Amino acid sequence: MAFLPVSKEDMKERGIDKLDFVYISGDAYVDHPSFGVSIISRWLEYHGYTVGIIAQPDWRSNKDFEKLGTPRLAYLVTAGNIDSMVAHYTVAKRLRTDDAYTPGGKAGKRPDRAVTVYCRRLKELHPEIPVLTGGLEASLRRFAHYDYWSDSVMPSILVDSKADILMYGMGEHSIIELADRLNRGENVKDITDVRGTCYLTKPENTPFGSAECPSLAQVRENKKLYAKATRIQYDQQDEIYGKTVIQRQGELMLVQNPPPTSLTTEELDLVYSLPYERTYHPMYEKDGGVPGIEEVRFSITHNRGCFGFCNFCSIALHQGRRIQTRSEESVLAEAEKLTKLPDFKGYIHDVGGATANFRYPSCEKQLESGLCKGKKCLAPTPCKNLHVDHTEYLHMLRKLRNVPGVKKVFIRSGIRYDYLIEDKDESFMNELIEYHVSGQLKVAPEHCSAVVLDKMGKPHIEAYKKFQKKFYEITKKKGKEQYLVPYLMSSHPGSTMKDAVELAVFLKENNIHPEQVQDFYPTPGTISTAMFYTGLDPYTLEPVYVAKDKEEKALQRALLQYYKPQNRRKIIDALKKAGRTDLIGNTKGCLVTPDPKDKTIINAKNKNTPSKSLNKGKTKWQDKKPRGRK
Repeated sequence: MAFLPVSKEDMKERGIDKLDFVYISGDAYVDHPSFGVSIISRWLEYHGYTVGIIAQPDWRSNKDFEKLGTPRLAYLVTAGNIDSMVAHYTVAKRLRTDDAYTPGGKAGKRPDRAVTVYCRRLKELHPEIPVLTGGLEASLRRFAHYDYWSDSVMPSILVDSKADILMYGMGEHSIIELADRLNRGENVKDITDVRGTCYLTKPENTPFGSAECPSLAQVRENKKLYAKATRIQYDQQDEIYGKTVIQRQGELMLVQNPPPTSLTTEELDLVYSLPYERTYHPMYEKDGGVPGIEEVRFSITHNRGCFGFCNFCSIALHQGRRIQTRSEESVLAEAEKLTKLPDFKGYIHDVGGATANFRYPSCEKQLESGLCKGKKCLAPTPCKNLHVDHTEYLHMLRKLRNVPGVKKVFIRSGIRYDYLIEDKDESFMNELIEYHVSGQLKVAPEHCSAVVLDKMGKPHIEAYKKFQKKFYEITKKKGKEQYLVPYLMSSHPGSTMKDAVELAVFLKENNIHPEQVQDFYPTPGTISTAMFYTGLDPYTLEPVYVAKDKEEKALQRALLQYYKPQNRRKIIDALKKAGRTDLIGNTKGCLVTPDPKDKTIINAKNKNTPSKSLNKGKTKWQDKKPRGRK
């Protein structure tokens, strides 16, 4: 095994005069199957193509872009594992000081809007060579989209970047078809029918029978049309019934071909059997390595896709809702590889994916008819056709626990508790608690207000309470000290100050003190971001309350950490705005003690009635030191 070429010297050692593809990435070069660049480059190599990697080129000059020479077939471009704007900026639009996908964790090694910057530079240098882009940044910006950082609606990234073809979603099938056709001599401008790709064309060349979104000009001028466009895009995101989707972009038409077909189990097994080095390139040793590898180096991905379909999540529009799984034999073979790594200590950190405990489709119907348009399999309540079964996953975990050299197998990528609690067979939950929790189990109730949860596409809090009660019953029975670590989100569309107060009361009554919380981040392409921008629900077109004021967002966020002394003034202000001064006082049911200087608060002697318990008679959250969403 060896890393792919990163220099002319590497090419010479391999006897390569000219590479078939040169891959430009906004991330450092990490050859691990948790990184999209690694999967696509190794997949191309398996199919007989040569690929060189230019990681984090200096975009301010031509030097780095030229260091591998020009490719024979095409340049490939990605911003990396996450959107470059998310990598650079916090939700408050402040520059981040670190970057987990950069050597030494240093920020600033990629440009803002990396896909656009890289593609334009390549087109300036070598306009005759095709440029193909993919990855999360390109995928989620393929249509006209609201851009949080500029507070504007931007055109498809194809317009700004000048790339020839955009690959969206999982790209294994798309990239090989494109590679083969370019290799046969086809002009990139004539390759317009590959599933999972988008291209720009003159309006007169628009395919017939397409689903048309309101144009870029229309969605910029009319928020209702923006919301409608969002629904059309999501409704066609199914490999069974999804149509070609078109959207006018000025003088050109954006054409999105139907979604790529899912990989079969055999194909997915092959992808994960490729000769990854499973670490960062040694050229980064002098900088202390690449921090992003630490969480995943000893983890195993066993599935793709998520039918959970949360509105704030990008998975539905990128990876898809259809579950794809590797075979048990493939997962066990990877575990055996891990045990042979020199610094493996016996602990597999995760066996998961987008959602750890999905191994089957949510129902049999979707295999022939696709997933239901505009509906959730689990929210607000589970569909009556939901198929719940952990048998195969549990069997695989049992085998993994018995692999020689493996001491412990953890599950850290997220359990869908609303799915788990529907399983009448408690075997998986018992063994999850017995063997696979490292003291804390991450779950994502996100909120407790039904109104907010509906806008999130999440189940109501009753599902969490049911799971929580069972979790602690089993934990106690087994004599273990284990806790639930909740992910919580403030200021999601639909959340008023009163909803934020309701969540704070819920946290207090359940003895939860989150050390970190996530303020809603409007990332490109999601349904929640459409709500944030338009103030409308794309599926009902009904108005949605959106907290956009910086002060209100800060108050909503502070309420989730009501117990911190430094938040006291904010909590008092928030409670006043919500009309809940009954929660300011010295009694048990209050969130904060009054400010002696504040003569408007008279609750210190409990003259008002504290709120009724939201969880009366239920088992309390026992989480002592939870960690929130990073």
